[in-house]
Amino acid sequence: MAKEIEPAPKQKIPGLAVIYLRGLRSFVLDKYNKLSMPDKLERMLQLVGDFFDVKNDPEQLSVTEEVMEKLKKIHPSTISEYNEGDGPIVWILLIPTTEAVMNRFLKKEISETQLLNETKPGVKYEAIYLCSASVLPEYRRKGLAKQVGNKAIHEIMKDHPIKALYYWAFSPEGQALAEKAAKELKLPLYKR
Repeated sequence: MAKEIEPAPKQKIPGLAVIYLRGLRSFVLDKYNKLSMPDKLERMLQLVGDFFDVKNDPEQLSVTEEVMEKLKKIHPSTISEYNEGDGPIVWILLIPTTEAVMNRFLKKEISETQLLNETKPGVKYEAIYLCSASVLPEYRRKGLAKQVGNKAIHEIMKDHPIKALYYWAFSPEGQALAEKAAKELKLPLYKR
């Protein structure tokens, strides 16, 4: 049976200090003040960097510390992860937006970065952009991304009258995940 998924709390490990740097880079200072990175975290960062290649695609959102802070102000469930204590296995990024922002994005009038810039905290959102889902290879096809993503969507739906989901597919797996979420949540799904 799968473990209950919670939004990723920052873990406190005795003798370790976590440092968050730009671009989702997290490093650990051990008790000898030696810089290291947990294996799963390092692999997840490599996976995200290789797959999305945001440095070479100005249409994609580059997730920096500033972006993460804004996302958390929009809603605490915008960034979710599944972590068994030794680094992330699944990362999910969702952006609740207004219907008007969704329509502009679907028509390719705005980029992901502009989508986020036009999404202001404190308003009622009617749609959720299924921005990204990253899963370490050995944990794929176990339903973890669906579980983490649907839990985050449910949390957002508690606070906002969500009427639709939308996505920009980068892989057949991403498209299948979006379709499963929409079917399970009984919401219309729109593709860019």
